[in-house]
Amino acid sequence: MTVTATPLSDVDYDARTAAVLASIERQADAWLEEDCIDIDPQRTGGLLELQFQDRSKIVVNTQPPLQELWLASRRGGYHFKFVDGRWLDTKDGVEFFERLSQEISFHGGKPLQVRGD
Repeated sequence: MTVTATPLSDVDYDARTAAVLASIERQADAWLEEDCIDIDPQRTGGLLELQFQDRSKIVVNTQPPLQELWLASRRGGYHFKFVDGRWLDTKDGVEFFERLSQEISFHGGKPLQVRGD
């Protein structure tokens, strides 16, 4: 499957990816506050690491030159392009937050849902 990205200005790309990272951080903080899962979010610029109790990690990383958002976990690496208001996997078209929820659920050992807001 080939996805055709919606063109973004650099400013728009930066704003959209910053919003995605902030949304993930808010969700991780809420889970910690609710004592739902032991997850440690660490953000440096356009890179967000989520470390789990077993020391495994998920990394979400912005790629400004490509205007992509990347997600890496021990199950694989995924690239997402912005298409019609959503970040879609460049290989299979899965939406970013759906894939992230799958990966967090796998690493965390329980079903968890991340929603972009």
